[in-house]
Amino acid sequence: MSGLELYIEDEAAMTALGHALAQQTAGHGIVFLEGDLGAGKTTLSRGIIRGLGHSGPVKSPTFTLVEPYEINGLRVWHFDLYRLADPEELEYLGIRDYLADDDLCLIEWPQQGKGYLPQPDLEIIIKTHNDGRTVRLLPYSTRGESWCVALATLT
Repeated sequence: MSGLELYIEDEAAMTALGHALAQQTAGHGIVFLEGDLGAGKTTLSRGIIRGLGHSGPVKSPTFTLVEPYEINGLRVWHFDLYRLADPEELEYLGIRDYLADDDLCLIEWPQQGKGYLPQPDLEIIIKTHNDGRTVRLLPYSTRGESWCVALATLT
């Protein structure tokens, strides 16, 4: 499989995709989330985080750059690199520490960290399409590949 493309009709469907993806990741891996402002990156991230069992609010980390979540013994790091002025700032943020333990790292706007981020397990590209969204999942590891295969059977 070289990837998976899905049509997502609304916010509830995007959240449901997040829940399904959460079950596949089991709280581990690196996921890049790409798309224009308002495409649904944070909604998908919220679905993933809640799908792992978090019941509190899931804030967009636009101003903090990263929001940590401790969920049932798992650590999830939700990054939003939109406001990153220079990719080198990730070194000062301690990006290597976040990536070291195979925690789940959800990274919105990964292109802002180009050259300082590793290859993801999965890249998700969200584009508006009619009244919904097209979501393209591109695996870059065997783990990402297995996630896509499993998600394809659910759709």
